[in-house]
Amino acid sequence: MLERTFIMIKPEGVARGLVGKIIERIEGRGFEIVGLKILKLSQAQAEELYTMHKKKPFFSELLNHITSGPVIVMVVNGINVIEGIRKLSGATNPLEADAGSIRGSYGLTVTKNIIHSADGSENAKRESSIFFRSEEIVSY
Repeated sequence: MLERTFIMIKPEGVARGLVGKIIERIEGRGFEIVGLKILKLSQAQAEELYTMHKKKPFFSELLNHITSGPVIVMVVNGINVIEGIRKLSGATNPLEADAGSIRGSYGLTVTKNIIHSADGSENAKRESSIFFRSEEIVSY
């Protein structure tokens, strides 16, 4: 099924110069990047993105980290792209992620795990709308 998802390369991925390698993996799987920006998240954007974690003890650490430097935000199209990107990303904890996954290859900790990807179509729409207006997304 053709889908659209949201992906973010986190500050440590940008700082470590991994953007090209990660994009190469995404495109190598046949997925199309239809929106891409580099930006530094505001506190409000970070809170909106991670609203589901608001009551969890790691919330403030997560916000501090995600606003600590530039990130790459992307909207990506493809067949079964949500599941495909989640598999390509690997488990949240890099120690539990498959060796060939992005987190298994480059992740440092649960917080500094290189990449964020939407976990379903509703979250993909919600997360994309935080960073992109519809006219900013290329249609093929």
